[in-house]
Amino acid sequence: MNSGIFFNSMMGNVYGHIWSKYRPVILKMMIASEGEPQEYKFSGHEFKSANQKEKGSFAFTLHAFQGKAVNNIKSSEIAQSLMSVLQQSRKATELMDKETYEFVLDKQFILHIKKQAPVLTPQ
Repeated sequence: MNSGIFFNSMMGNVYGHIWSKYRPVILKMMIASEGEPQEYKFSGHEFKSANQKEKGSFAFTLHAFQGKAVNNIKSSEIAQSLMSVLQQSRKATELMDKETYEFVLDKQFILHIKKQAPVLTPQ
């Protein structure tokens, strides 16, 4: 049995339980972003206590389309964790299949969700 893979996958999603807890709210915000950008204020202590070794900023920008990050989020464990939780949601996957969403967590732990304008391709 290769317990290293299990251990790595558990350690690699330090923030997963936080994103999972708020997934229903995030999904509602994704749907509501049809009309206007949405915001949700998180408690910073939740993220800080999940990874006490994190010394940098928790802020990130994630652009998601068709179940994948469109921008580079390799340096942001917290953004990767959000993407992972979104990929596990059928509703989030359905929404991301049709539209690009921008998720921005700022330094005040406010999550901004905005549906991006569709990219028009010349015909």
